Parts: sequence; C-alpha cells; structure tokens
Amino acid sequence: MEILFTKHAEEKFIVMKRLGWTLTKAQIKETISSSQWRGSSRFGQKTAMTLVDKNHILRVIMNQEGDIITVVTFHIARRGKYESTL
Repeated sequence: MEILFTKHAEEKFIVMKRLGWTLTKAQIKETISSSQWRGSSRFGQKTAMTLVDKNHILRVIMNQEGDIITVVTFHIARRGKYESTL
C-alpha cells in the first residue's frame, strides 16, 4: 500500500506545529494502518482516527484508489467531536 500526501496535507504539518502539535508522516501513516476508529467525512471521504492524548484525537481524511491512499488533510480534534458519528 502506497501513501501519498497532497500539497495541502504537506503544508498542514507546518500549521499544526505553529499550533503546538508536532506531528510526523510516520504518525499519519500509523493512524491509517492501525486506527482506533474509522468513518467517513461529510463529503464521503474515508477517515481514520487515533488518540493523541486523553482529550484529543488525530483525524486523517483520505481517498483510496486501489492500493494508493492519498492523505487529503488531517487535524487534531477534541474527543467526542467525531467519535459520536461512527
């Protein structure tokens, strides 16, 4: 399985660091491969989520075509915000 990042997703690492969250591509890939929760966005894209700490989750929004997963974006959210939609 190949995991690609859109330009927006690449830029998101900088934005998240500015907000105090240091994330890596390895963390994003780990969330995709072994997520605690899966779902779909309001636009029908696949989502994968894992806990970052006891109050926050990392949510990855992606598209999948065959063996290629493209990370569209990701963000940190408070617990309960997206878990309830699963």
